[in-house]
Amino acid sequence: MAVMVEIHFPVTADDEWIDDVGDFMIDLEREFRIEEYEDGEEIGDEYVFFIAGANERTLLRAASRVATRPGVPAGAYAMVTATDAAAVGMGRRVGLPVR
Repeated sequence: MAVMVEIHFPVTADDEWIDDVGDFMIDLEREFRIEEYEDGEEIGDEYVFFIAGANERTLLRAASRVATRPGVPAGAYAMVTATDAAAVGMGRRVGLPVR
């Protein structure tokens, strides 16, 4: 078990930002030495990205960079959880951005 942060965004009619964030994750992996734990996916009325491979503070800083990226929808939040969580959305909710 390791710390994982889920980055939740509201689903929007325009989903071009999803591919941009997916590409941006590659840069974040290098910059923060994190890993995209699983591919992003639409779950209900949210689109969720999953990151792990670092401590909670580093993961939340990376999540904040994603949430403040131009073109992404407002209203993002993070869930601090574990890589072996039973379901998505279980954990502690953290508003983004985190400073």
